[in-house]
Amino acid sequence: MSITLQDLANRLDLLTGAVLSNKTVLTVEEAAAYTGLSISHVYKLTSTQDIPHYKPRGKMLYFERAELDSWLLQRRVKTNDEINTKAANHVAGVRMAGV
Repeated sequence: MSITLQDLANRLDLLTGAVLSNKTVLTVEEAAAYTGLSISHVYKLTSTQDIPHYKPRGKMLYFERAELDSWLLQRRVKTNDEINTKAANHVAGVRMAGV
């Protein structure tokens, strides 16, 4: 899939408008630009109810910025240091319980 210069300019305009404004409610286009997803993928996510959204009149879709942030930040992956620390604490706890 090739992206034209005009497509990039349009996406930049949408992203700049969504990020720099104080809007808390975003349109599909703004939500796509904000999340970095394509508009068609956002529509797919709404049809499968995998992304939080609102349909106040049954057709137009809207997204709350705070809910998009929470959705984007779900399923955090732990760092190796966090995993190693948890493992060491678990081993130390098992040793203490066995004493």
